[in-house]
Amino acid sequence: MTSPPPLTDNSALFLDVDGTLLDIAPTPQAVSVSPQLIGILEKLQTRLHGAVALVSGRSIATLDALFAPLKLPATGLHGLECRLPSGEVRIAGGDPAVLAAAREAAAAFVRRTRGVVLEDKGLALAVHYRQAPEQERAVKELAQRLVAQFAHGLQIQEGKMVVELRPRGADKGTAIDKFMSEPPFNGRVPVFVGDDATDEHGFEAVNRARGVSVHVGAVARTAARYSLPTVNDIHRWLETAVQ
Repeated sequence: MTSPPPLTDNSALFLDVDGTLLDIAPTPQAVSVSPQLIGILEKLQTRLHGAVALVSGRSIATLDALFAPLKLPATGLHGLECRLPSGEVRIAGGDPAVLAAAREAAAAFVRRTRGVVLEDKGLALAVHYRQAPEQERAVKELAQRLVAQFAHGLQIQEGKMVVELRPRGADKGTAIDKFMSEPPFNGRVPVFVGDDATDEHGFEAVNRARGVSVHVGAVARTAARYSLPTVNDIHRWLETAVQ
């Protein structure tokens, strides 16, 4: 795979966060955003007339805290939350009772499983095993049991050393499609940058729109058509667009 082409004045830019803009940390809380990165994003927002959005598995509230004072259009929780450029926030939640029962079961599992961390995102649950890779099988078996128990109420989203349980019906691809129907994104060429299996729906959506899909890191199987090796390479590629 080749490096992506430069961004143009007609690009609509969609950016994953962890593993794309930020190096992945041992725990979700152990990350920080540099002033330099915020500066690059601010300049991109100006150049692209607001057509820049964060597309993340984190909640929108967490994204706002990380990137403060910048407040970009964003989709959180892999498409369950979407803040449009107008500021309107749309939520695609599931059955609260199902999520509450899954939360209780996941919390009990984490309490008895050393090194595993539960990240409660409100509308979704993420079980991280980065600090205990030997627990991968147990974490995935837990997720499969819960999905089977609640029939069609939950789905599994696997990522790097994490398994997430969330309601069905939304993903990063549907979120990008929604943004592309709204100004200032509509009529532009979509560009999506991501690093993980959670980003594949986004790559597919951008490819359908004849846009630019960019995978970060070592490439195994991916729908992305371009690649850059590291987070720092992404920063340099973005910076060249605002120099």
